[in-house]
Amino acid sequence: MVRAVTPPEWFLAAAAALGLGLSKAGLAGIGLFHVVVFAFLFGARESTGYVLPLLVAGDICAVIALHQHVRWEYVRRMLPPACVGVSLAALFMGQISDTTYKPLIGWIVLILALMHVARLRWPDWMGGVPHTPPAVWTIGLFAGAATMLANAAGPIVALYCIAVGLPKFEVVGTLAWFFFIINVFKIPFSAGLGLIRSDTLMLNVVLLPAVIVGVLSGRWIVHRLPQRVFDLLMLAFATLAALRLILG
Repeated sequence: MVRAVTPPEWFLAAAAALGLGLSKAGLAGIGLFHVVVFAFLFGARESTGYVLPLLVAGDICAVIALHQHVRWEYVRRMLPPACVGVSLAALFMGQISDTTYKPLIGWIVLILALMHVARLRWPDWMGGVPHTPPAVWTIGLFAGAATMLANAAGPIVALYCIAVGLPKFEVVGTLAWFFFIINVFKIPFSAGLGLIRSDTLMLNVVLLPAVIVGVLSGRWIVHRLPQRVFDLLMLAFATLAALRLILG
């Protein structure tokens, strides 16, 4: 059962849901914010079940808004290894405690934050990665495991899309479809692990409007706010929060 949530915790949860919607609209720097907040509120392992239905709702909004920008060849390349990564990570999740899971989430968030900072500093740092099946499978397996363990694979797939030279809107559109498919694929695994239940879905219903507002406002913000500045601020917060998870 969902424990009693205090008013300050409701505020944090709503802010995290809003940030989730913003990340689905293309503000990638805020994409780690909801991971950390939900892990603090509900426990690192349990939080993945709280977040997944909200992610699917955000994916649906993003797909509707950006369907014309998808590059299907890259979605098709990444899905098979990502599905394998999800399946392997689901087996791993059932065997670890929350005390182990909490620092693991922190390390995943920290590594992804550092990867995203590297991308901002050196946009072409992955430009030399060969477009070979071994490279695609390595990235896909890592992305699938990270999205199952922490719902935090956005920077990994974004780095791949940038490395193959996709323009900004094609990156966002491809990410929208890829994560819609992979997040729907994850639902039976999360439900089987007892992470998605009727009580967690009730909380999702309450937070759903914040996700929708985030997606809609994100499309407005992305054209007016320098994304580099916004990303750096959100990544700084995510890095500090990740360190807090790691250190306890």
